[in-house]
Amino acid sequence: MALPTPLQAFSSVPKTPAGNDKQTIVNGEKMTGAQALVRSLEELGVKDVFGLPGGAILPVYDEIKDSTKFRFVLVRHEQAAGHAAEGYAISTGRVGVCLVTSGPGATNVVTAIADANMDSVPMVVITGQVGVGAIGTDAFQEADIVGITYPVVKHSYLVTRAQDIPRVLTEAFHIAATGRPGPVVVDLTKTAQTGDMYFSWPQRMILPGYNPTTKAHGRVLADAAKMFSQSYRPVLYVGGGAVRSGAQAEIAELARVTGAPVVTTLQARGIMPDSDPANLGMLGMHGAVAATGAAQRSDLLVAIGARFDDRVTGDLASFAPTARVIHIDIDPAEIGKNRVADVPIVGDVACVLKDLIPEIERAQAIHGKPDLTHWWASLNKLREDYPIDYDQPEDQPTDGSLAPQWVVRQLSDMADPETIWVAGVGQHQMWASQLVDFTRPRSWISSGGLGTMGYGLPAAIGASLGSQRDFEGRKPVWLIDGDGSFQMSSEELATAFLDGAPVKIAILNNSVYGMVRQWQTLFYNKHYSATMLRDGEATKDTAPEDFVDVPDFVKLAEAYGCVGLRAFTEEQAIEAIKRANEINDRPVLIDFRVWKDAMVWPMVAAGAPNDEVTYRPGTKPLRRASSQGADDAAQVSGAASV
Repeated sequence: MALPTPLQAFSSVPKTPAGNDKQTIVNGEKMTGAQALVRSLEELGVKDVFGLPGGAILPVYDEIKDSTKFRFVLVRHEQAAGHAAEGYAISTGRVGVCLVTSGPGATNVVTAIADANMDSVPMVVITGQVGVGAIGTDAFQEADIVGITYPVVKHSYLVTRAQDIPRVLTEAFHIAATGRPGPVVVDLTKTAQTGDMYFSWPQRMILPGYNPTTKAHGRVLADAAKMFSQSYRPVLYVGGGAVRSGAQAEIAELARVTGAPVVTTLQARGIMPDSDPANLGMLGMHGAVAATGAAQRSDLLVAIGARFDDRVTGDLASFAPTARVIHIDIDPAEIGKNRVADVPIVGDVACVLKDLIPEIERAQAIHGKPDLTHWWASLNKLREDYPIDYDQPEDQPTDGSLAPQWVVRQLSDMADPETIWVAGVGQHQMWASQLVDFTRPRSWISSGGLGTMGYGLPAAIGASLGSQRDFEGRKPVWLIDGDGSFQMSSEELATAFLDGAPVKIAILNNSVYGMVRQWQTLFYNKHYSATMLRDGEATKDTAPEDFVDVPDFVKLAEAYGCVGLRAFTEEQAIEAIKRANEINDRPVLIDFRVWKDAMVWPMVAAGAPNDEVTYRPGTKPLRRASSQGADDAAQVSGAASV
């Protein structure tokens, strides 16, 4: 029998009239719950809040004044508030905050909550709720947001008393930011907002049982160090948890001390500069052949803040088949969930690595350092033979004159080194992760686990405002988006313009849902069902009177007060990028016309073994190598059979 959600359970309890609700009298300043919420956010150091008002949260909005110490950013859709808070949190390391109303306002932000949960983004979502006496009556705009979000939050609160607000906010921020970061929902009844309370600060948290492990326990560090001393094909498999932990220095030092190559997940792009020879790049479905091959042929796989996601592993049973596993993660639920770890280490990545590196150095002093010459020779050969690159079309395509990969590479080459890169979801996301030259952590923001189309623009706005807050705007923000993904949140151009977020937007406009079309091409006999957007099918030779866009992205940008540009040719593209880089007082959108049949390579088909990675059609470098014989794979010297 299913248990009731917290709101359902609460609605079954007889309600006491609000006037008879005796709250504990404490020393402090008397104020309403709404005033206490605003004051608590100020005391917690919140500088920016994203949201959209509505009836059930109006008492709080009434207390947001010119004198309020945080900035409020009005979005045009509640989902965008959540994604903007995510972009802000990832780029700054702060907790993102959004404030929305009950019912549809709260349900609209559910996608962003689920996205933050999948990608471990610290976020506090404050939602309005009907009054205590109306709970369970199907009152106007009542929705059980605590129950709805229960599977996709780190924690949630239903607040019915004004006096509880400062403590709940203190706990919510602590929970969101500590341990494995994640979203926390605070559902605030109108009763709590309008009731009186006595404010005091700081607040004592009541969190029995919540004590995330940060330092490794027992002999696991010595066991891990011993494994390194016995490994001739080690790989450091680094995930987004390492970025959240701020462990970039420790990752670089571990790679230096052990000599092991580094491969990253999508979320960890930038934790090590792409120019570092130890960095093989991203592995998995659309990862570099060298990175995927390294994991497949490793004898020691060190998962660092990673969760063995299916987009990384392909067929899980055949992933890294000869490797022993060291798994470092602050969330004990992740260890052993998909792949059994030979040495499980629960703890904060940066903290664990600081303790592990000296253990490895001690083991090396006793046993020596394994010779990885053969291992690196084989990996460098893969890197040389199968680089991340792209093919220009032999004939000028009829549906656009630009290769989308070329556009991404030009954006990267011409960008400020401090640029924060944001992507939507689709082919453009993969090309950006492959072809942008990343140099530092927290410079890459994209929806990973949930794959949320429409994420890009609001996340870019959050990152831009975060850059202004923490870096005085020195870090420009480029959004690389697809025409399909962009249209899911294009209304936020109003937010970008009016709230002074001068994001630069590159739309790779192929007039189709590109990644879906790629799958239809490869796996569905080119049956392009419901993927033709027809939003810009034209060429450079199209007569102006015949040129019809639905929408016309240039006019759309201009309608929102932004600069709109369009490029059909390489010369036009270069000029548009130069101009965009010079404009810093308003958003700039460039509509790049690209050909619809471009493909993301390399690729591992969903559910296939990673050894089946296709570099280009007809070329499967790992399968060909593995079929040369088992003798190569079994070389005692540790040479990889790739």
